[in-house]
Amino acid sequence: MNRKIGFIGSGNMGGAMIGGIIRANLVAKEEIYVSDISEKSLEKVKEKYGVNTTTDNTVVASTCDVIVLSVKPQFYPVVISGIKDVVKDDVIIVVIAAGQSSDAVKELFGKELKVAKAMPNTPALVGEGMAAIAPSKNMTQEEIDDIVAIFNSFGKSEVVAEPLMDAVTAVSGSSPAYVYMFIEAMADAAVLEGMARPQAYKFAAQAVLGAAQMVLQTGKHPGELKDMVCSPGGTTIAAVEKLEETGFRSSVMKAMKACADKSRDMSK
Repeated sequence: MNRKIGFIGSGNMGGAMIGGIIRANLVAKEEIYVSDISEKSLEKVKEKYGVNTTTDNTVVASTCDVIVLSVKPQFYPVVISGIKDVVKDDVIIVVIAAGQSSDAVKELFGKELKVAKAMPNTPALVGEGMAAIAPSKNMTQEEIDDIVAIFNSFGKSEVVAEPLMDAVTAVSGSSPAYVYMFIEAMADAAVLEGMARPQAYKFAAQAVLGAAQMVLQTGKHPGELKDMVCSPGGTTIAAVEKLEETGFRSSVMKAMKACADKSRDMSK
């Protein structure tokens, strides 16, 4: 990739992205620039990745061809107001904050820019992220491919239409929290049966990881994979029956609808 990549904000997600880009050799570390108001945070990024760091956002904005706005959504107005006059005409702005639409970001910049709205999730921190990318219509296929490559460097990604971002927030962006609750609940049940807690977490987490890989690698419907585990009159179907009785599917679907509704509200 022949582009300088900049990050405004050096939090966990920005760090995960930087690490992935370097590991995948998308660009040299010398071609990555990071700005932050915290010198302490910048020192950590500099020491870990060897990238260029600065406390001046305009250095990143004027130098880079791709700029990732890796700050909280409430800081977008003040950050953008400080860089809008120095960004390159053909810059690609990558938005990873919830509640910030492409149109809203363009309005803050006060001009028509190339914007890629993205929704990554926290498993990016261990190289297993899932991200959705909604590129603006004025981006070329090569530019879209470059942004996809960035997000694929620390997991997987899919290009989607921006109106689907609320669904993405529910099914991917926020869903690690639901899975952690599921793992914790399974571990609690194993502890109740006498298993040591560290061992219970390992069994539960690996079962979830393995089941997810079965879905991704086999391409089979999750219901078919579930049926493969459920022997007639066996232990698994007894557990599945109890999950159905207590509204497991309904609870998950209602939780995701609440998440998507909140995402829509934040975008207004």
